[in-house]
Amino acid sequence: MAASRLSQRTLSVFLPSNRLWEPVFSKCRSSQVTQPLPLTSRFSLITQNLDAFSPRPVARAKLLLDDILGVCKQPDIIFLQEVTSSVRTSILGNPKIREAFLVTDAEDQSSFDGVPFANMTLLSSKRFTFESKSLRKDNRIEREGEFTLGVVSRVKLPSKYGRCALSVDITPPSALVSAYRLINVHFDSLGDTLPYRTEQMEILANLLREPGCAGGLIAGDFNAISPEDHALLDKNGLVDAWLALHGRTGFDGATWGVEAERRDGLRPGRLDKVALLGIEAKDIKLLRPGLIEVPKPGESSDYIPYSDHYGLGLTFTV
Repeated sequence: MAASRLSQRTLSVFLPSNRLWEPVFSKCRSSQVTQPLPLTSRFSLITQNLDAFSPRPVARAKLLLDDILGVCKQPDIIFLQEVTSSVRTSILGNPKIREAFLVTDAEDQSSFDGVPFANMTLLSSKRFTFESKSLRKDNRIEREGEFTLGVVSRVKLPSKYGRCALSVDITPPSALVSAYRLINVHFDSLGDTLPYRTEQMEILANLLREPGCAGGLIAGDFNAISPEDHALLDKNGLVDAWLALHGRTGFDGATWGVEAERRDGLRPGRLDKVALLGIEAKDIKLLRPGLIEVPKPGESSDYIPYSDHYGLGLTFTV
């Protein structure tokens, strides 16, 4: 990957002592193994396009996150797309997120400059090993996770709309295994940008095959609106998690345009996907958004979905 495409970012942890987000860094592991390591590790991922342009974006995003975080077992990894600057502020102020997650883009707003929205990644603070300056200074040991955090970066993509991918490396306990890469994407929209999406997919597939990378996943809004789009994963040697588990003749898994009357002729489609390399999908499901009231002065209120995209919930092993 050309260095010019990469922009280093960080994950941050919220510190109740000073009520600030602080960048974290990889924690050095002891070479002495004190307990047997599992042969595989299981993770849960949710990817959700927040829908930046419908009314009440902050309120809708909060309700979506309430649904995601309100389950008995919270996901280990959350990918969000179409995060506006105001929604970012709301996410960083969310008590449940502050308590349980590491968050990208807490250090500054540079990823949101000059674009209407960006993507953000959240990782469970219980599942990953890390340190921060304050935690080290106070001689406190953060809860031990199975995997160590690695490089966090934005990957600048050829794009009509200034889109970037957000990449986080995670490393297993065994020093003999390379890092796995988690890539959060929002490919270019609409039919005239297929050449961009084709190049975007190729760049990110190659990123999973770089030296020192054992594979990983690419997940988010692929804007897959054509047969050519749906052929891109096969073309790049990646596994489509939905097809791997449901097949080509089963439930179609549409994530956009579902239960909506459209005047532009577009039909419901499987725009959101998870692409895999070197890891195994165990379960994948659609996450249907609820409805929010949009008041109309002097008229009956409208009720619209929290997002125009269904989310995807994936369980996978590495």
